[in-house]
Amino acid sequence: MKTHQLDAKHGIVCHLPDDKRGYFGWPTVARLESGRLIVAASGCRSHHPCPWGETTINISDDDGATWSERRTIHSSPLDDRDAGVVDLGGGTILVSWASVDVREQVKDPKSAAAFQDMVGMEEWESWCPTLESLTDEEVAAHSGAWIMLSHDNGETWGEKVRTPVYSPHGPIRSRDGDLIYLGKTFIESKMEQHYSPVVCYRSSDNGVTWKQVGEVPPAPTTLHENFCEPDIVELASGKLIGMVRCSGFSTGNGGMLNFSMAQSESMDGGRTWTPLRLLNFPGAPPQIIQHSSGAVILAYGYRLIPWSQRIAISRDEGANWECRWLLRDDVPDWDLGYPSTVELGDGSLFTVYYQKVPGNSRCSLISSRWQLPDGDSYR
Repeated sequence: MKTHQLDAKHGIVCHLPDDKRGYFGWPTVARLESGRLIVAASGCRSHHPCPWGETTINISDDDGATWSERRTIHSSPLDDRDAGVVDLGGGTILVSWASVDVREQVKDPKSAAAFQDMVGMEEWESWCPTLESLTDEEVAAHSGAWIMLSHDNGETWGEKVRTPVYSPHGPIRSRDGDLIYLGKTFIESKMEQHYSPVVCYRSSDNGVTWKQVGEVPPAPTTLHENFCEPDIVELASGKLIGMVRCSGFSTGNGGMLNFSMAQSESMDGGRTWTPLRLLNFPGAPPQIIQHSSGAVILAYGYRLIPWSQRIAISRDEGANWECRWLLRDDVPDWDLGYPSTVELGDGSLFTVYYQKVPGNSRCSLISSRWQLPDGDSYR
């Protein structure tokens, strides 16, 4: 299948090659009213899975040409993963993340064996003192999905607030000022969360309280467990588009591609949703925005060879997708993705994602600045 290379200039947001906890992943980027860029991520890790993740930020005041040193804004006794960030205006920023009990993930022998194969026995054994020191009371206090606010453009941060749902890139701010969060209900049991539906919540008080307003129906002949890690965009027309990651490892998967995406739409603020429509091209999870031109930009990771960071573009509000745009395909291995895109002041696009810098064993936060191509160049 023919691919199309985007003309992009690549850079580094955060790269700590000599740090044993220099692994960074699952970022989100936001552009503030001032033009400042802020990237939130899970950092200070030793590996893709580990018990030590922290919520970190990096800041740029020159459109991503240079970046501040990473700063940890939250660290719990658990693994803090998948950071989202959204500008709420007036200097207020919201960061979201999930704090995960790694004990829950490794107590099953098969799961433990898979982790050992992934990270190696020496790394696995280094986790044991941390995991064994955790108490159930600590886990109950910290496990879950969370947000935290800054009212001074990211300089200082308030107390964390628990949220009922979770997704890697967190909520968005709608045009009426509400927060809209499309996610999976965060349940302490990973399997219960796995089987729960994708739901839509709204908040009118910057995330202090939340109300469920809708639920996304699965695609025909599929199950709720086939879908996770959603993202959402509000178009200028008022339509909401929800994109979700598809996992086809269960029965009743409707013939979907594993690690692909599906789409749902809402015309009433998230109260009702169309059944998920399988896009049936490989790559996930999604992050979706609308460009000032009206084009809808879908960023996703591609964990097949050639490993790559990819973009899909729709010029008709999600009815059709140009799905073979390559941001870059020089990625060393499968551990990549979770790209997040913002539009800069000049109309160019800035995407942040994670992957390894060649020659390094731990992932870093990488960026690409690129221009939206015209539709004719896709043919």
